[in-house]
Amino acid sequence: MTSVAETPSRAAGPTVVHVPVSDPRVRPLLRELGHEYSTRYGRDAHAEIARYPDEEFTPPHGGLLLLLLEHGEPVAGGAFRRRDATTAELKRIWTHSAHRRIYLTTGPRQPEARGLYLSTGYTPLFDTRADPETIGPLPFEKHLPLTTSPGKATDL
Repeated sequence: MTSVAETPSRAAGPTVVHVPVSDPRVRPLLRELGHEYSTRYGRDAHAEIARYPDEEFTPPHGGLLLLLLEHGEPVAGGAFRRRDATTAELKRIWTHSAHRRIYLTTGPRQPEARGLYLSTGYTPLFDTRADPETIGPLPFEKHLPLTTSPGKATDL
């Protein structure tokens, strides 16, 4: 894992970094979460984000905030805080709106799963005319819609 002081190489693949909430790279996470909270719940997102003090997401308080960087830019992140002596609570889970998709695979002998994924809008990442036994695990992906208001979604 990259420490807070290290700067990952832009040429490297995705990198996970542990950062404080005050790190400038956390701003996209907070901005997009704020927008989503306000859009979905119709209230000031600042109150929801401020409900938990930033220090609760630091190791001395039993918490942690992680970012996934791609080419040095944040594309996903999340945190946990100590809820009690034996429980961690996941908070501020985020994926950049330009990166929201699902990737999954199923075995070549799972025609029911293959049919379910195809009928629910997953895109096959394999030749559907080929014998599944010659492919191995069958990969699918699906872009998740970005909700702009209750009951209305927009594809990414």
